[in-house]
Amino acid sequence: MLNQIIAYIKFLLRSTNQHGVHSPFVYNLITKCFYDKSSYNSYKSIRFFYKKLRKNELKIDVTNLSSGSRVFKSNQCSVSKMAKCIGSSKKETKILFRLVSYFQINTILELGTSLGIATYAMHLANPKARITTIEGCPNISAFTKDTFEQFNLKNIEVSTGDFSKIIKPLVLNKYDLIYFDGNYKKKANLDYFETLLPTVSNNSVFIFDDIYCSKGKTEAWNSIKNHPKVTVSIDTFFLGIVFFRKEQVKEHFTIRV
Repeated sequence: MLNQIIAYIKFLLRSTNQHGVHSPFVYNLITKCFYDKSSYNSYKSIRFFYKKLRKNELKIDVTNLSSGSRVFKSNQCSVSKMAKCIGSSKKETKILFRLVSYFQINTILELGTSLGIATYAMHLANPKARITTIEGCPNISAFTKDTFEQFNLKNIEVSTGDFSKIIKPLVLNKYDLIYFDGNYKKKANLDYFETLLPTVSNNSVFIFDDIYCSKGKTEAWNSIKNHPKVTVSIDTFFLGIVFFRKEQVKEHFTIRV
């Protein structure tokens, strides 16, 4: 926790807003997406989804929680506690919703379904988008699949198992957006990134959750943003976002959201 506090102070000292950003692509992204203050009706739906989970006291046997997680000491946890501790934050879900809407995303891969809060937000931004989401724990996966069915969500495929094994055949696909969540370890994040690089197009966006949650995750983020194929990176502290636009000069941005 202390490391995260120090990291956040350093982030505040080096971060900025749209002022001083000379890239039209990044400037428009900040002003029209990050700082979009519209009260979308979908936000109410996301809050309702989240509240339903927070009120659910069903206990789930967690057999394969996100590698590196330090939240739970027991192998059994209530849905309510998981929603409070490991579910995507309100800020994250709104940003994800706006990013999918802003870039008109049609194909999404998510590594780390958990209770489906982020999945649901991205689905609401474009209900026609095809979402493939992967969860490591069979019991969490089954619960979330059932939740999606209760909410009558379409175009969402939930896969269960080891991320590294499931993503290998997916490299033949193209994804507009890949959301990396569910692992705090440096090597795993770098391996997922390298494995999925063949899926990118010029307009693809990769989003990494909790880039300061652990030393390993931060080191992975620093390696990823400096990768030769990455042209633009944006550090929002809670999310790290990279683009592969060949027409862009390589540049790193640290933006307060």
